[in-house]
Amino acid sequence: MIDVKETAKKLITNVEKAIVGKRQQLILAVVAWLCEGHLLLEDVPGVAKTMLARALARSVGGSFKRIQCTPDLLPTDVTGGSIFNQQTSEFEFRAGPIFSQIVLADEINRATPRTQAALLEAMAESRVTVDGDTRELPRPFLVIATQNPVDHEGTFPLPEAQLDRFLMRFTLGYPSFDDELKMLSVLEAEHPIDRLEPVIATNELVACQQAVRAVHVDQKVREYLLQIVHLSRDHEELSLGGSPRASIALFRTSQAMAAVRGRSYVRPDDVKRIATAVLNHRLILTPESRLRHVTASQVIDEIIDQVTVPTVE
Repeated sequence: MIDVKETAKKLITNVEKAIVGKRQQLILAVVAWLCEGHLLLEDVPGVAKTMLARALARSVGGSFKRIQCTPDLLPTDVTGGSIFNQQTSEFEFRAGPIFSQIVLADEINRATPRTQAALLEAMAESRVTVDGDTRELPRPFLVIATQNPVDHEGTFPLPEAQLDRFLMRFTLGYPSFDDELKMLSVLEAEHPIDRLEPVIATNELVACQQAVRAVHVDQKVREYLLQIVHLSRDHEELSLGGSPRASIALFRTSQAMAAVRGRSYVRPDDVKRIATAVLNHRLILTPESRLRHVTASQVIDEIIDQVTVPTVE
């Protein structure tokens, strides 16, 4: 049976050659990939969001495509479409960038809602339907979408239904002084991503995804994570709490986090470690809470503090 911990360690260590000082975010990215989920990176420009996607693709030898989202981007620019071939006098399908193992949707909130919706079926079911024909996407499949939280001019905010499709949302943030100094040294001659070689095969990653589903989750831990989600539905600071899809996401990511840490069973600490990244984009604050500058992360921390941590043997 494949060793998920060692496979994840090789992957993370390799990506760290190009991404300096962001180990916790790399762990979250790998956990999302092991759960066959997708990532939403909400951060300012220039903090290596694109480099993270490219480094992950290079580390597994997988195909990578980047979609630069703009208001004039069409759904067929994402999925592909049928083009008339004059030599054969027939229409033939030309695959779009979504037919890659890692897809970076850069500044996704600049695309129109119609184009954003083109990603929904791909993200939810790993397949797309074009001209009535359904086509499977390559495995493993990961969408990494980015958006700039500072610049809102000419953007189309993602609706709650589409936000819910992303397994996690987190930020990379600025590097520390020492990490940025190290980064300048690493980049002096050439970009380290150009030297990255595959350290695992794509079929190994698929095997890890299957192995993660076998991680044991005790009944007490299941009740613990459900209590966190259910408390969010009645919290006074929230107008919308976590959905059943949030419960499933927390369940799956807890399994992956336990496997990455080398265990065949989930601890409550795994749930606590992953809860904010999984839930913060699924909760909607009340207008009064936003005026008081309350954040979803603060509410999640408050809820976690309220729930009694179970003892699991």
